[in-house]
Amino acid sequence: MRRFFNNRNNYRWLLIVISFIIISSILWNTYVFTQHIKEEERLKMEIWSIGFEDIANSSVDFEADIHPLSSYIIETNSTIPLILMNSRQQIDTYRNIDEKKAKKEGYLEKLITRFEKENKPIEINVKGELYGTVYYGNSDLITKLKYYPLALLLIIFLFVIIIFLFYKSSRISAQNKLWAGMAKETAHQIGTPLSSLVGWLELLKLENVEGSTLTEIEKDIVRLQTITDRFSKIGSVPNLERLNIVKETKDTFDYLSIRLSKLIQFKFESIDEDIHVQLNRQLYSWTIENLVKNAVDAMKGKGSLTIRISQLEETVKIDITDTGKGMTKKQYRKVFEPGFTTKKRGWGLGLSLAKRIIEDYHDGRIRVFKSEINKGTTMRISLKTEA
Repeated sequence: MRRFFNNRNNYRWLLIVISFIIISSILWNTYVFTQHIKEEERLKMEIWSIGFEDIANSSVDFEADIHPLSSYIIETNSTIPLILMNSRQQIDTYRNIDEKKAKKEGYLEKLITRFEKENKPIEINVKGELYGTVYYGNSDLITKLKYYPLALLLIIFLFVIIIFLFYKSSRISAQNKLWAGMAKETAHQIGTPLSSLVGWLELLKLENVEGSTLTEIEKDIVRLQTITDRFSKIGSVPNLERLNIVKETKDTFDYLSIRLSKLIQFKFESIDEDIHVQLNRQLYSWTIENLVKNAVDAMKGKGSLTIRISQLEETVKIDITDTGKGMTKKQYRKVFEPGFTTKKRGWGLGLSLAKRIIEDYHDGRIRVFKSEINKGTTMRISLKTEA
């Protein structure tokens, strides 16, 4: 038994089965209850018909007295709508039907058709001959009971959605805390060897090592410091400052184009040279790096990659276009989900982090602008500009 309940999947299935049994039980009991009321209303209408038959017999036989009980039965029906048609198929009388609607042409005839489907008509015979036919419909109580299961299912459906959204938000919150903790721990772990590398660089400078070599090592150390700074900012609200997004994008693009595959043709296009936005330099650079590296992986290290910056009114758009394998429309939204990846190696966190950086920290938007299989993909970042 312990093993069974320790298995979360089995536990969830148990809850689903129990919920299904409870819902089915409620719906079945509602159906039984409705049928029981229908039988009672049928009995009432049969009694009403007998009462009306008694009155009709009395009106034919002048020596007979109208029984007061029959009159009482006729008058006390205030819930069940009915229409009485005589033997000539003419409407003789009706009860519990809206007077305004009843005066409309063809309304009562439509009700008769509906009543005939809802309940079997009752014939009234006087002196052995057909006097008329009673057509009656369901009372308001039965009508409400019919819609009760739908209302119940709607409430249950909404309740399930609320639980699902709560569970999803709790799960995302837990994932975010886990990522934040991992990121901060990574930054801490990188910090120790990075400090040593800075010390070794200073020793190499004293040894008169070739300047170009030291410059490249220094650039990589600065890069590691930037990466450490990025990881340390995950999980906390970053500081934004007014920066030129064209320059920030180009700096990251230039750094990556030198270090990535030589078989890729890199292009950078921007009509304006100065477009200012509220930006966190390190996190934005990380986003561009993730998008560029994903594009390179999609092209398998060979093709064309273009970053195009354009401005439309108060919005700047950064398009990263590759000539890679592309993706289907079903994958458009999934690419930003944590853990989703089309690569054999990878955690599937790059684009989910990029989405969080752009949308949560910069109040912008990131999406798959367009993509075609074996033709390429364009990812678009949209941010608000500042004058």
